[in-house]
Amino acid sequence: MAVVDRDAELETLARDLVRIESESPPGNEAAVIECVADWLETNNIDHHIVEKPYEDRPQLAARVGSGDPTVVYNGHVDVVPAGDPDRWTNDPYDGHIEDGMLYGRGAADMKTGLAVGLCALRSMRDALEDGHRSGSVVLHAAIGEETADPGTKTLLEEGYDGDYGIVLEPTDFRVATRSKGLACYELTVYGEQSHASRPDQGSNAIETAGQLLDIIAEYDADLRKNKDPLVGHAYATVTQMEAGTDSNMAVLPEEATLLLDRRVLPAESLDDVDREIVTLLDRLETEHGAGASWRRVQEYAAASVPTETHLAQVLRSHVDAVTGTLPDPWGIEAATDVRNFVNDAGMEAVTWGPGHLEQAHTVDECVNLRDAAAGLEILKRTTEDLLESADNG
Repeated sequence: MAVVDRDAELETLARDLVRIESESPPGNEAAVIECVADWLETNNIDHHIVEKPYEDRPQLAARVGSGDPTVVYNGHVDVVPAGDPDRWTNDPYDGHIEDGMLYGRGAADMKTGLAVGLCALRSMRDALEDGHRSGSVVLHAAIGEETADPGTKTLLEEGYDGDYGIVLEPTDFRVATRSKGLACYELTVYGEQSHASRPDQGSNAIETAGQLLDIIAEYDADLRKNKDPLVGHAYATVTQMEAGTDSNMAVLPEEATLLLDRRVLPAESLDDVDREIVTLLDRLETEHGAGASWRRVQEYAAASVPTETHLAQVLRSHVDAVTGTLPDPWGIEAATDVRNFVNDAGMEAVTWGPGHLEQAHTVDECVNLRDAAAGLEILKRTTEDLLESADNG
């Protein structure tokens, strides 16, 4: 990478955001929103608190400039739970900086990206508001991305949309024009209670769950034959299981519940996946005589824009100019709020930002602060280019 000086103010802002616990679940984002609002007020940037979709979980939108085109920076303020703090080298909300790395829950995913967006927003303010350049820049500080809440979707519906959207997730500067989707299903299989001293008198739901696990394993093997050239394979993975926990230890459970995580490719629809789940449970009944039910409990639709869309080309060119490396076409395997831009608002949008996706949700999560400074420079240059090309068009 070309040498980019670290940015002290950006580092302070990112560290301050990391130090505020904003785990989702349960949805403790309000303190981060207050911090972002204070920073914007200090910097004389207009912003609005949006008490939708939940009054007790405010989110925020800011705007500089007026007119078109509009570039939207999207950041989410929630983080996944840090887990056992004793597993971390330092407190997960200490915002520890060492050897040029910022450590803490949300350092990579994605409070540093949000800080980059805030600093870029301020850098564009003077040129836009002094009339030297037309157009506008919007920033989202959205809630509930980690739990599929309609935070970003609501901000777009409230009018904080535009022509281009950049979702500031950690991609190591790769430009994702596709993102994989996610459908999470609660599957419940049924047995018949009996005393464990007479197991043949009843039907053990745990054994039935084992039969369903075998069926899911075959399903997953078939899914892995499907591959998108940018986001990879589809998967079906059981991530949770519960049975008999609310009963006496000597009783066969009458229900067992599994949580199935189904990763969805851009060419697949959620309705198609629903039908596949029904087929799995029909097979369980046909082959084993076992009843089951299902419900989809969480969803992130996949999203895709053309690989050579204008936004992607401009962003790649400035990654190359700042880092000396031209990113290849790429898609992100994780689900992101880019789906709301592309599928709901019909915008040209990509997922891009500093930091490594491999750090997301990990113990000792961290981000390279020199990468953060490079990300800020890339984002500023990209925004200027998008607005200038529109002026010249």
